[in-house]
Amino acid sequence: MDKKYSVNKTEEEWKQQLTPEEFYVLRQKGTERPFTGEFDLHFENGDYHCRACKAKLFTSEHKFESGCGWPSFDQAVEGAIEYIRDTSHGMIRTETVCANCGSHLGHVFNDGPRETTGQRYCINSVSIDFDAKG
Repeated sequence: MDKKYSVNKTEEEWKQQLTPEEFYVLRQKGTERPFTGEFDLHFENGDYHCRACKAKLFTSEHKFESGCGWPSFDQAVEGAIEYIRDTSHGMIRTETVCANCGSHLGHVFNDGPRETTGQRYCINSVSIDFDAKG
């Protein structure tokens, strides 16, 4: 049985709301090609939100350049992310999904900056939107 989230839509409703690429990544757990996302090398001051439901997920103060080809953060907004064990592709990883709507964001790894949290949230640009702060 599927988990119930605060924002709960049918897959058909998600298809109508999202672009085909957004649907592939957010709802079908796809991945955008590395170094192609609009937020990979984006370092403006502001907040990053779930593209599907607009929940706040990350802040710019926790974004860093990891060189992996996807936007990277060392910390998420408390309570914004759900963590799911992912054993696909012959690996054991931790998937990150929006705790508000269950949309796939990316994965979190333990190879981030040691001077902060040591974590690297590797997030698909297509999974997030950005709100600038002055």
